[in-house]
Amino acid sequence: MSGDLPATVVGRSDGLVAIEDIAPKAPLHLLVIPERHLSSFREIDALPGEEAQRLLGFVAETAAAAGLEDYRVIVNVGPGAGQTVFHLHWHILGGRELPFP
Repeated sequence: MSGDLPATVVGRSDGLVAIEDIAPKAPLHLLVIPERHLSSFREIDALPGEEAQRLLGFVAETAAAAGLEDYRVIVNVGPGAGQTVFHLHWHILGGRELPFP
């Protein structure tokens, strides 16, 4: 994460950051972003297994630290799926019932 845009940081771990989304789609909408650049989830194989596991664990830890018991985790892969920022990141949404679209 370059720090070019203002962000409210809610958590950090080695090489990972969690921030509040600037355009939330739920009462609680967080982003988990690895500092290492991968343009999309298609490149996840570039991460060593332990790093990928640590990243997913941080997603779960971030949701728990935010007080979420029920939540949704989303990764948009490609423009057709809604990806507009081409740096791998996970959305954590919660704080209300989230019916599947």
